[in-house]
Amino acid sequence: MKSKLLAFVLVLSLVANAYLLLFEQVPVEGEQVQEMQAQINSLERENERLETQITQNNKSLQSYASQLDYYRERVFELENNLQACPTGLQGFASLQAPAVFQNIELERSGPFIREIVSEEGALLNISVETRAGKGRVLVQTTPLMGVIFQDAANTAVFVAQQETGVSLSGTDVIFSITADQEIPGVDGSSAGALMTLLTISAINGTELNNSVTLTGTIDDEGNVGAIGGVFEKAKAAEAGGKTLFLLPRENSELVIYNLEERSIGGFTVVERVPEAVDAEEYIEENIGINVEYVDTIEDILEYEM
Repeated sequence: MKSKLLAFVLVLSLVANAYLLLFEQVPVEGEQVQEMQAQINSLERENERLETQITQNNKSLQSYASQLDYYRERVFELENNLQACPTGLQGFASLQAPAVFQNIELERSGPFIREIVSEEGALLNISVETRAGKGRVLVQTTPLMGVIFQDAANTAVFVAQQETGVSLSGTDVIFSITADQEIPGVDGSSAGALMTLLTISAINGTELNNSVTLTGTIDDEGNVGAIGGVFEKAKAAEAGGKTLFLLPRENSELVIYNLEERSIGGFTVVERVPEAVDAEEYIEENIGINVEYVDTIEDILEYEM
């Protein structure tokens, strides 16, 4: 009985071992496969993630490259702009200019006092200095000048830039006006052409002929216009040692007044009779300074530079 029981137990043990070998090992191999499959799936997902990240990185690199090209172009443009706009020019030029001012004298006649107004000419020392700045046009004067003179200074600087092709956007232009003698304040645009000449000289670094002086307005296109007090200015130029006086062609006709006597009813009447004469001929004959007519700033440059 025991032997049968032992045999049964042995068989049962063998069956159990066989079962374990045949059936219990399969799930173990299945878990390993599942684990390996899970790892594969995880690696595939990681690979997809890395591929997505690489794609994004490539797009970012392309964006950075485009930005770099853009900024390179901007730097190139800025460098060109900086080269086109000078940081500031240093220069200086000076010349004497004829001006006319009114001289008022008081004359007493018994209990009455009357004013006698006359016009006199004088030479003003006009200079210009250019230096690094903010593109301003500044005027410092003794005697004081009016608004019209300051406007002429701005026009002179504009024309000088047009004539030379040089920008003064980074340069301050400073005009200084002084007189050797004490004279009252004067105003007007008759020094416009001369100030234009001074500015061109300061820009180009050229010297001016101090034996030459000129008068005349200037407009935005560089045309020289008429002025007043031609005869008085010519006298002042000659008295100051100048040998050539440049005059606007618009002033080529000079009106002088001749005194003529007439008898009316036993009385002698003295009249001032106007006469139009050629300014060049009259000034050269009566004052002794050479005169040349000019129409534009280019004409002036032919005599001065």
